[in-house]
Amino acid sequence: MKTSVGDAARRTTGGARPLSWSRTVARELVHRDSVAEVLLTDVRRARNGGYEAAASWSRSHPTFPRDGGDLHSPLMIVETLRQLGIYIPLRYFAVSPDARLLITDLFFALDPSAEPRAVSGATGVTCLVRAGEVRRELDGTVCGLRLQVSYLAGGVPFAQAGGGARFLGAERYATVRAGRTEPAAPRPPRPADVSRPDPRSLGVAGAHDVMIGTDGAALLVEPADARHPFFFDHATDHVPGMILLEAARQAAALESRGILLRPTAGRLKAARFVEYSPAARVLCVPHHATCVFRFIQDGEQKAFGVFDYQ
Repeated sequence: MKTSVGDAARRTTGGARPLSWSRTVARELVHRDSVAEVLLTDVRRARNGGYEAAASWSRSHPTFPRDGGDLHSPLMIVETLRQLGIYIPLRYFAVSPDARLLITDLFFALDPSAEPRAVSGATGVTCLVRAGEVRRELDGTVCGLRLQVSYLAGGVPFAQAGGGARFLGAERYATVRAGRTEPAAPRPPRPADVSRPDPRSLGVAGAHDVMIGTDGAALLVEPADARHPFFFDHATDHVPGMILLEAARQAAALESRGILLRPTAGRLKAARFVEYSPAARVLCVPHHATCVFRFIQDGEQKAFGVFDYQ
């Protein structure tokens, strides 16, 4: 990845009051069932025409390492982007609360030399957000946009992320899904012939964090815990992008024999919905400090992307 973390973040906040980290925003506005999974604590318009937001990254979050490390998971960058990509359209673009918000693509880039160290409690993160490429239906309803987010801790920029989203009404979504709109939880038992890698080889805390399984030589998207508090906070009718990212990360760790564990940049493009059944295959090719990955299901490439490592 060639994205410069500092380039997009060198602007000051211009709000009339300081951002607040005192309490979370309403969970309904970020599509979370558990308040514990809400990262945003404040979002407002900025004087420069964008938005600024506060996010709280807790050491008690399920993604935080349990090996004594003091760095937050890169997934926190993406989850914060996801929540901003829901909150801002609902709050500021009059997108209907009943609409389905779908990620089309995303990227993130992290500067390891500037990222915050988690010393106690939670890390207060400031997000500077730009919304653009707003698309509307003939009646003026917003049906898509793109976000660009810069992340700062203690006033120091350390990451950026962005991506596109589209918004579908309930009727249109039902048509697009063509009978696949039933929530997929609880998940059916995994096949008896699917085994799981050692969690330590994937850089996760325990067996319930494993998102992949092996069936012979094939790597499958096969989450171990259908009640995982982060990945399965609420029922969905397709595999969420966050699970795909983590499955790809774990596949890269496995294929590289533990060398490629913590990506510092990545991209994901979702071409089609990835269903829970049959389990999608994840193919990844590590090469030096890069790993290209793709997801295959029913003979089709459903999503693809790349991770970079330092």
